[in-house]
Amino acid sequence: MTYMGHLVLPAVEPTELPVSGGGSFPVRRVYCVGRNYLDHIREMGEADERDPPFFFQKPRDAVVPDGAHVPYPPFTSDFQFEVELVLAIGLQGSDIAVEDAFDHIWGYAVGIDLTRRDRQRDARDMKLPWEAGKSFDASAPCGTISPARDARHFNGCAITLSVNGVEKQRGDIGQMIWSVPEIVAELSKQMELFPGDLIYTGTPAGVGAVGPGDLISAHIDGLPSLTITITPREA
Repeated sequence: MTYMGHLVLPAVEPTELPVSGGGSFPVRRVYCVGRNYLDHIREMGEADERDPPFFFQKPRDAVVPDGAHVPYPPFTSDFQFEVELVLAIGLQGSDIAVEDAFDHIWGYAVGIDLTRRDRQRDARDMKLPWEAGKSFDASAPCGTISPARDARHFNGCAITLSVNGVEKQRGDIGQMIWSVPEIVAELSKQMELFPGDLIYTGTPAGVGAVGPGDLISAHIDGLPSLTITITPREA
């Protein structure tokens, strides 16, 4: 439904990410896959390793680009990183078949799922939604998006994250429990996907805490790197 007339508040600014080679990708929604690497499930001591994938969301204005300064958030004393492959959706679809999933992917990027781990644990223990631990300001850094090639080239390639030059996470995209096309197909059973949607696909082991002054660098072979700096909490 469209309402005619003037806006009573300033228009909400769009969220956009740069694209390799020029242009920008408009962000619609941000979906994240929970627990998609066995070693991360084991380090967190959670869940049956054969559980089906589940999804949560972050606000689109939680997306910040490469080079961003991310203030240490309030309401936490355990602020952690999770490096992830991000899928950028370019074609609308629902109930997508696994064999058709690649047709719906416009591009790929490196992302970091920033997490208030203490709040996530509280939510888990009290059987509450994850928003307090996951869906806060600047919690979804995402690098420059590269137009899609066949995602099978990611199998056998490294996904890493370092803090102040010291490697903290290292895995392989091929280690994902649920593959790229399986993730797209499964999510499309629950939500109709639209151009502009981002899907963060889970993280390998090695997650840990960071603080003000820390420089976080994330890398996936074949994609532009993502670097952010954690700054002191805003007054």
